[in-house]
Amino acid sequence: MSRVGKRPISIPKGVSVEFKAQSVTVQGPRGKLLLEYPAAVGFEQTGSSLSVAAHGSSRQVRALSGTIRSIVANMVEGVSQGFERRLELVGVGYRAQVQGRNLQLTLGYSKPVVYPVPPEIAIETPSQTEIVIKGCDRQRVGQVAAEIRSLRRADPYKGKGVRYAGEVLKLKETKKK
Repeated sequence: MSRVGKRPISIPKGVSVEFKAQSVTVQGPRGKLLLEYPAAVGFEQTGSSLSVAAHGSSRQVRALSGTIRSIVANMVEGVSQGFERRLELVGVGYRAQVQGRNLQLTLGYSKPVVYPVPPEIAIETPSQTEIVIKGCDRQRVGQVAAEIRSLRRADPYKGKGVRYAGEVLKLKETKKK
């Protein structure tokens, strides 16, 4: 089994884990997540810890057990604490504001860009140039952040655009005559 797959997952108080025919449901104070997993992987629950068991010794099954373990660990963390991604808008006149279930972005185009917020995701704008994306599903939070970032990627020459918070952008030098 992979090294990652051998590590047990600790289940905090307030989080329940249920197994039904090749699927696991994790429910907690921040939401409920479901994962269907292949038959090559199984789970063993002892008290407040959960461990993954690989049914087989092939390289693919061992790798799959580590992947499934990481996904379930992220599900447990997501329903108990939640995940968050921060984006920054860099550029003159670049703004963001939440209007109902839509995120309105002014990114230098002729019209504002309206991004519909998925139902399981919460978006906040503490300032006009900062966006905070929150949710219990790590993959979905990252996907929404990537979709918003792709609306206006940071320009490598001027640095204007949408960036992840703390992202370091190495600016290119302009052409010299």
